[in-house]
Amino acid sequence: MASEKKTSPVSDVGAWAMNVISSVGIIMANKQLMSAKGYSFTFATTLTGFHFAVTALVGFVSNSTGYTASKHVPMWELLWFSIVANMSITGMNLSLMLNSVGFYQISKLSMIPVVCVMEWILHSKQYSKEVKASVVVVVIGVGVCTVTDVKVNAKGFICACVAVLATSLQQISIGSLQKKYSIGAFELLSKTAPIQALSLLILGPFIDYYLSGRLISDYMKTISSSAIIFILISCSLAVFCNISQYLCIGRFSAVSFQVLGHMKTVAVLTLGWLLFDSELTFKNIAGMLVAVAGMVIYSWAVEVEKAAAKSLPHAKLSLTEEELNLLKDGLEKGPIKDLEFGESN
Repeated sequence: MASEKKTSPVSDVGAWAMNVISSVGIIMANKQLMSAKGYSFTFATTLTGFHFAVTALVGFVSNSTGYTASKHVPMWELLWFSIVANMSITGMNLSLMLNSVGFYQISKLSMIPVVCVMEWILHSKQYSKEVKASVVVVVIGVGVCTVTDVKVNAKGFICACVAVLATSLQQISIGSLQKKYSIGAFELLSKTAPIQALSLLILGPFIDYYLSGRLISDYMKTISSSAIIFILISCSLAVFCNISQYLCIGRFSAVSFQVLGHMKTVAVLTLGWLLFDSELTFKNIAGMLVAVAGMVIYSWAVEVEKAAAKSLPHAKLSLTEEELNLLKDGLEKGPIKDLEFGESN
């Protein structure tokens, strides 16, 4: 079993910063690209296929030049992961189309408790009272500043459930695969991106036609050079966004990624107010302040858990030394009968 690599606080902050900046940037670029006031490129699933195609190209160049090494991961696991990831993307798009924005936001917020339950079931992971309380504070804060009208129907509810379960499972799987095969974030992404790109580029146009009633082939006949530039900007930001997501989940956990990831929601709301004249009410501001407070509490609670976890090995070590000293004294004094050994550490 390979030993876990230690990461410095600076690199951890860098990974988070890359994820927040690239995610917010890609949302701003896509808003301009897809909005009616922008370029009306309403083919979200196909655009995601473009994102993974560019990511796969970057990974291929990196492997070919020897900058990164390719490690073996069974094809069935890569296919399984890609199916789950594509279900997440498609489910989110369908959920946004079939449900109100309010219910869509609630479904996204539900990912935090769903990830917690999944990690408890799959990995027997336990959470302290402080972590649970901070998660509740974050959910309430983000809910206050984002959830408005809540309308749902049977199809929309099913799509939202599929999206939440698939996204939660995908994020847990990223960390599990990296640990299981001792593979880096970018190396794993390089293996999954081509599969996701191929499948999304094949299925994407049909899904987008169902969602928007428009064919991408018709749009591409009249596409402007400015729209192409924004597509390239979106794809470039997606490379950093995808890499940073794998980096963050590989370094931390899916729960931490979800909780601190709500910083992006706060940032998007703020930038939307600054750049796109979006309305920012007292309710939005109050919710953002509560969410930020919850994130600070969560960070503190995680540090408390880490400190408690670090103290356990030292306690075991001193106990083991004591047992060894007793055993040594017994051997020096004479033969020992009926000696029982505990669990090996």
